[in-house]
Amino acid sequence: MTSGDPATPGQDPGAERGWDPDRWLLDRELFGIRPGLDRMRALLARLGDPQRDFDAVHVVGSNGKTSTVTFAAALLRRRGLRVGAYVSPHLVRYAERIQLDGAPLGQDAFAAVVADVRDAAAAVEAAGEGGADAEDPVTQFEAITAAALLAFARSGVDCAVIEAGLGGRWDATNVLPGRPPAVAVLTGVALEHTRWLGSTLDRIAREKVEVLKPGGTLVLAADLPPEALAVAEEVAGDREARIVRAPADPGADVPTPGARYQRRNLATAAAAVEAQLGGTDPDAVRELARSLVVPGRFETVEQGDGTRPTILHDGAHNAQGMAALADALAAAPPGRPLVALVGVLDDKDPEAMLAALAPACDVLVLTAPRNPRALPAERLAAAVEAALRTHGPPAPSAMVVPDPHEALREARTLAGSTGTVLATGSLHLVADLRRGADAGPGAAF
Repeated sequence: MTSGDPATPGQDPGAERGWDPDRWLLDRELFGIRPGLDRMRALLARLGDPQRDFDAVHVVGSNGKTSTVTFAAALLRRRGLRVGAYVSPHLVRYAERIQLDGAPLGQDAFAAVVADVRDAAAAVEAAGEGGADAEDPVTQFEAITAAALLAFARSGVDCAVIEAGLGGRWDATNVLPGRPPAVAVLTGVALEHTRWLGSTLDRIAREKVEVLKPGGTLVLAADLPPEALAVAEEVAGDREARIVRAPADPGADVPTPGARYQRRNLATAAAAVEAQLGGTDPDAVRELARSLVVPGRFETVEQGDGTRPTILHDGAHNAQGMAALADALAAAPPGRPLVALVGVLDDKDPEAMLAALAPACDVLVLTAPRNPRALPAERLAAAVEAALRTHGPPAPSAMVVPDPHEALREARTLAGSTGTVLATGSLHLVADLRRGADAGPGAAF
């Protein structure tokens, strides 16, 4: 097989002795984030353009993408389709990002598609295709996205629900062919990734809705800011696309106590599935609402029993997400004291995040994810002080513990036998805690 040919199903090039697909992907993190589509298109061409082999629902937004993707994929399965789902980041292994009919891709199949992507990336870089070369190589996110699209094509999925990584316009996922019904979903818009997406809500919204295809359908979550709505309507009008506004409530409760934002995500997912397939299935929505929990989203990972605290994981990563988390805590009061273990990335607004969360907490333990883009814990502490000066009491006590696993041990001690430890601020922090103290750093997305 040449590097430009799609692999034959059943081959297992990833089983090469001594080769680790996770390590190869992690090493690609060193090349950083470089938005653009030329490298990605060249890479996919080498792989046989697998993105053309299935329908897709493309999900963009600042918050709620993974939950919306997970819910939409589950609803599509309930309508009888074979379904792929692509989410990020992962919590333990990269293969978690590529899901087939609700389960992560098996490790052998994952190794096989990543090995083919590795070979295609080497060929693209050697030939200078798409502007790629040793100085501008295929990035980690491009590689794992290509692996997902290749896996979906090989597995014969009818439809894949694809989560964008950063923005939309220049995100590596924006290579889907857009054949009808070409459904795109906007879950929310908040100030994030401002160095790449812009510093205002309207600019960020525009970068995200650029994934909308001419004549397609744009599903809008409830409660979008006016700036985002205006941009969405403008872009949809220019492209003769249909707008579907999802309701705020799906008509069914969700299994995560207090997480009312998940009701909105489920309603958005149901609207996306209706736009994709036509018709509704309220029974499927109600059945899903009773059973599905999204890992790392207001998730109880350890239940307190009078001898140890309850441990919650929530990947809220911007001020909007923190406000939703605070709302969830108010609706489902945790055991006290509530100790928030917080770590964020350096492209966020930690002051606004902590202003939203801190009043709900008794103690803050400030740390840093094991990620090259992590905000140092000392700078996070400065943001706490600024937030409290600006927004005033109530002011929880705060302490700095740079290593996340040492920080978790300290938080457990502070929470005692009746309290709650809430790990939040980034899914990368949640992933660090799930991987264990001896694991290496996490991924960039």
